[in-house]
Amino acid sequence: MLLRAYGIARSLVMYYGIPGKHRRAMRLYGEFLGPGDVAFDIGAHVGGRVRVWRHLGARVIAVEPQPDCLRVLRTFFGRDRDVALVPGAVGTKPGRAQLALSTATPTVSSMSPGWIRSVTTDSSFAKVQWDRSIEVEVTTLDDLIAAHGVPAFCKIDVEGFEADVLAGLSQPLPALSFEYVPSAHDASMEALRLVERLGDYVYNYSPIETMRFASPRWMEASELRRGLDRIRPRGRSGDVYARLRTARP
Repeated sequence: MLLRAYGIARSLVMYYGIPGKHRRAMRLYGEFLGPGDVAFDIGAHVGGRVRVWRHLGARVIAVEPQPDCLRVLRTFFGRDRDVALVPGAVGTKPGRAQLALSTATPTVSSMSPGWIRSVTTDSSFAKVQWDRSIEVEVTTLDDLIAAHGVPAFCKIDVEGFEADVLAGLSQPLPALSFEYVPSAHDASMEALRLVERLGDYVYNYSPIETMRFASPRWMEASELRRGLDRIRPRGRSGDVYARLRTARP
């Protein structure tokens, strides 16, 4: 119980306790979201993005499989009619799947055994343990769209399961992001390939939780690949952002 409390407290500090982060996040996500827009948070964790997007006036669909994180989300947003909390995960098809939990570091709980094997070669994961697992419900992005509408922005941060999430999407979205981890480069490149197949996107990159774009301009996929290839395998993790070339600036 103490270890679980420590893990959640660590996440709360990471997502709510960094000075200036909320202001930077408002500026970054303000490029994609405004009042009345729908936003999907796939892997909502303790709701750091949910808070930002609600302040921008968006209606948020927050999907999270971890029971401890769901309790935090219900505490913070359970009474907000413009936040729909969806217990479970998102994948290629509906069903049930196993989630490997890291009690002390819940930010790296994952449904991808291959991703776990890849990141354990990274010294920054040396002390991480996936010490238990649970079975969770799985839906798809297509099913979420059928229920809630097309999101103006979709964040996918699911620790190596990003390609599986994108495989359950059959239409381009105006904008989205997915996590990139240098030590699991191949998994991220598969996610990028799936995004490319969906539509005509341009790309940028934000190092982990900085809420700032690494490039002053949006790039083609080939340029992004070269940039990410230069920082593997020990560079900074972060998020790849994709925006339809015809989407609003």
